[in-house]
Amino acid sequence: MLQTSARLLRLLSLFQAQRYWAGAELSKRLDVTGRTLRRDVDRLRSLGYPVHSTSGVAGGYQLGAGSTLPPLLLEDDEAVAVALGLRTAATGSVAGIEEASVRALLKLEQVLPPRLRHRVAALHGYVVSTGSRGPSVDAERLSTIASACRDHAGLRFKYNDRTGAPSMRIIEPHQVVHTGYRWYLVAWDTARKDWRTFRVDRIEGKLKTSIQFKPRKAPEGDFAAFVAKSLSQVPYPFRARVTLYAAIETLAKRIPPSAGVLEPIDHTCCMLHTGAYSLETIAIHLSFLGVDFQIHEPPELLEHIRSVADRLKRAVSDVGHA
Repeated sequence: MLQTSARLLRLLSLFQAQRYWAGAELSKRLDVTGRTLRRDVDRLRSLGYPVHSTSGVAGGYQLGAGSTLPPLLLEDDEAVAVALGLRTAATGSVAGIEEASVRALLKLEQVLPPRLRHRVAALHGYVVSTGSRGPSVDAERLSTIASACRDHAGLRFKYNDRTGAPSMRIIEPHQVVHTGYRWYLVAWDTARKDWRTFRVDRIEGKLKTSIQFKPRKAPEGDFAAFVAKSLSQVPYPFRARVTLYAAIETLAKRIPPSAGVLEPIDHTCCMLHTGAYSLETIAIHLSFLGVDFQIHEPPELLEHIRSVADRLKRAVSDVGHA
C-alpha cells in the first residue's frame, strides 16, 4: 500500500485526469478501503483543495474549481514539452498570453530537477523563433469560442469577409482549427444552412451566446480536413492546373490539402489544382516539388516560368565568364 503522502499525490493526479470519480473506483485505483479514501479526501480539503462528495451506493468525489492548482505530476519528457510549449506561446499567435506564459515558465523552471533544467536551458539557448507567421488573435476571444464549442452554445458576431465587407452571423460553433498560420472556426451557419469557416482574427465586437444546439457530424468526416479543403478552394486571383509526373501517393506527402487538390491520372502522374495571390508563389511551389510538370493553365504562369528560366540560364552562363 502506498504511503500517505505518495497516495495523496496519486489522488491529485487522478483528479487532474478526470474530475469526477466513483468512490469504489477510486478505492480500487489507490488500493485502499473506503474509510481510508475518506480520510485522504479530508486531508486534501485541509490543504485547501475543494473536493466535493456525494453519498450513497453510487456516490463519488469531484475536484471543484479553486484558486490553487494541484501540483503537476509530469514525466521528464512531458515536463520538457510543457516548458518548450510555454516558451513558444510567449511569441505565438495568441495575443494576451505572452506575459502569462513567461510567468508560468519561470514557475515551472523553479521546480524542475537539475537534470531537466539543463535540457530546458539547451532548448531555450538553441531553439529560436522568427515570431508569429500569421495574424494574432485575442486569447479571451479564442477561449470564449472554444467554450461555446464545448458547451454547444450558439454564437452571434460581426464578421468581415476577405473583401472587408461586414455582416452579422449567427452560427453553431463546432471546432477551432489552427493551421500553423491562422486560427479558423468551423461552424454551421444557420442563415445559409451550410458549413462555413471563419477566420478568428476577422471576428469583431462582442461575442453573444444564444441557445444550445445539437452538435452535427463533422463535414468531410473531419473538421481539420474541411478547413484544408476550404482553403484550397479560395477564389485566388491566379488559379493553376498542372500535371505532375509522380505518383499521387508520393506527392500527397509534399502537398497538404490547404495548398492544392490532387487528382490521380494513372500510377505515374496526377493533376494538381492550386491557386495563389501571385504567379511567383505558384512557380516557387512547383519548383520545390522536385518533379517534372506540365502547365495547362493559366498561360500567364507559363510565360512567367519561361522568364524565370531565362534569367536563371543567364546567371549560370555568366559564371563561366567570371
